[in-house]
Amino acid sequence: MRTIDPDHDGTALLHPDYAAALDRLPAFALSDAALEAVRAGIGMMTYTPTGAVDCTVHEVPGTDVTVRVYRPVGVDGPLPCVYAIHGGGYVLGDAAMLDARMDVWCVAHRCVGVSVEYRLAPEHPYPAGLDDCHVGLRWVHEHAADLGIDPDRIGIQGTSAGGGLAAALAIYERDEGGVPVAFQLLECPMLDDRRVTHSSRIEGLAVWSRESNEYGWAAYLGPLADADDAIPAFAAPARAADLSHLPPAIVLVGGADGFRDEDVAYATRLMQAGVPTELHVYPGAPHGAQIIPDTAVNLQWERDVEDWLARQLAH
Repeated sequence: MRTIDPDHDGTALLHPDYAAALDRLPAFALSDAALEAVRAGIGMMTYTPTGAVDCTVHEVPGTDVTVRVYRPVGVDGPLPCVYAIHGGGYVLGDAAMLDARMDVWCVAHRCVGVSVEYRLAPEHPYPAGLDDCHVGLRWVHEHAADLGIDPDRIGIQGTSAGGGLAAALAIYERDEGGVPVAFQLLECPMLDDRRVTHSSRIEGLAVWSRESNEYGWAAYLGPLADADDAIPAFAAPARAADLSHLPPAIVLVGGADGFRDEDVAYATRLMQAGVPTELHVYPGAPHGAQIIPDTAVNLQWERDVEDWLARQLAH
């Protein structure tokens, strides 16, 4: 049997389905010089709506924040709501990235979806992104009646950096914001700027490399990046001393993801703090397992998300 040294060969950890599709996985090296080109490439991704969901864009008065609100056609409210935060390492992506998922979720779960447009680093370092997510969430809660939303059933979801922002937002609302959050759905969340876990140091990781992770955190933290003792939990949720009294959570991560260890540790700490929490680790899945949607691993991931989300929205 071949001995795998994951410290030097992250692709060796991949499930065969992903290993066979390496040429379909994103490959980029983030830097200030390359950032605009990478953003442009992501911006070229398009989605054709099914027509089953109405999508309207709302500006939050007095701010630069906009939210995309999705509602199943012909379904009256008030409905539960999934407030979603897109991924992209804190430096990439936009709210429209969630159009396809909301087209599915809003119909399947009879819910309203919201995708928030938040400012990206490095142009807008912390706390800009978190502030925007809070402003959008507060607006949705305050205008729940107008939007046909049950204000007591608004949960938050995020993937990658969006998962990090969702986890931070849950902590922020508990401590400072005051908006009630019904649940937190954290998919391969980007939680720990310290990058000291075993998995965060693996070389050659597919999709989101050790080097990209370093760049993303440095961009997001900005002036705080070199001030270790000054970085708050609102910026890096893994630093939170107290995870009690947070909303029920699910944490999902791949076994070939550099975030694996920090996500497992965070889920474990949530459980230890008394927060109802599910943890799923998918052997061989890279960061953003949905990038290759037809794999058995991703199909199981999606089933687990759908099952948990259905239970939360039914409460």
